Amino acid sequence: MSDKSLAITCGGTGGHFYPGLTIARHACEHGWSVVLLLSGKKVDEQAAIAAEFDIQTVKLKIMPSPGNLSNAVRFIIGAVFGTLSAIAVLRRFKPDALLGMGSFASLPAVLAAKLLGIPIFLHDGNARIGKANRFFSRWARHLGTAFPPVNGEQVKCACSSVGMPVRPELLDNDCTKEAAVEHLNETYGTVLRPELPTLLIFGGSQGARIFNQTFPEALRGCEEIFFQVIHLTGANEFEAVSALYALAAFPVLCLPSTTEMHLLYRTADVVIARSGGSTVAELCLFGKYAFLIPYPYAAERHQNDNALFLAAAGAAEVIDNAQCTIEKADELINRWLAAPDEFVAAGKRGITLARPAAAEIMLQLIADTSGDVQQ
Repeated sequence: MSDKSLAITCGGTGGHFYPGLTIARHACEHGWSVVLLLSGKKVDEQAAIAAEFDIQTVKLKIMPSPGNLSNAVRFIIGAVFGTLSAIAVLRRFKPDALLGMGSFASLPAVLAAKLLGIPIFLHDGNARIGKANRFFSRWARHLGTAFPPVNGEQVKCACSSVGMPVRPELLDNDCTKEAAVEHLNETYGTVLRPELPTLLIFGGSQGARIFNQTFPEALRGCEEIFFQVIHLTGANEFEAVSALYALAAFPVLCLPSTTEMHLLYRTADVVIARSGGSTVAELCLFGKYAFLIPYPYAAERHQNDNALFLAAAGAAEVIDNAQCTIEKADELINRWLAAPDEFVAAGKRGITLARPAAAEIMLQLIADTSGDVQQ
């Protein structure tokens, strides 16, 4: 697969950027030339992350959302000037193909590739293929999905489930729970114990009241030390959540964020989280049972579809955000603690759904079907 070049447009949220970065890293390891086309509010941060892996980036202007009439003029202007800028970049880089990772932030790059005759490929990180990718599919050769799509009939190109590209660091299968706990204790000065059932809670980079208030409040009544908790709070709410755990009788590791998510998954027995595409893919990879609370404002409620995919295998339970009260949280926790081994066993069902080679599969698909480029 060497001597090829690939442009990847993956601006916007981390849910688009990190899978695109993973494919880029895999491509570079196989001798491809790669450039990431970034757009959105976090382009500087994302460009810095890509630079750590010696991956070239180009920052495009922010592409306004087409969501409402007030944005229509800005959207059209952004699309026109963004496309002209993307054309210049693609003419300079001369990629064999362009891969779009979803969202209308990718429109300028996808449209530029269409105008230049560059083969277009798409990846969607959710069980429900998004509006942008459904629109782009009329120009694409193939769309790969993280999970079997619930609305595949709306796609206008070839479509197959290839899996979600997850960071290579998560694919280290040699780390045991004991080793992960030892590392966390040494790093953070905690007293986690490998024999204790462990609950991992996280609600995204910004946190959420459900995760940062409801569950800590429910856990405050637990006075016996027969389990432990790891909680990622998001940067803004770390101090407030830490205060809620201050008098906890059980071992706690409270962090704003981490770059060592694989250690937390290795330590955890059960997870409470949202159901973004990357989270669900990682739960499958590590075989962890989850109580999933889909983000209620996700576009077309796509997080519900992701959660139902894992729940159908018996490896998750879906809880409506509006119903997640302190009483409900207390019921979930007590049910887990009554039979922790059963939840561990149920979580392993998700392993059969894991696609650890997703980045390689997507890249091979591009290599096999990109063909000659007319420029």
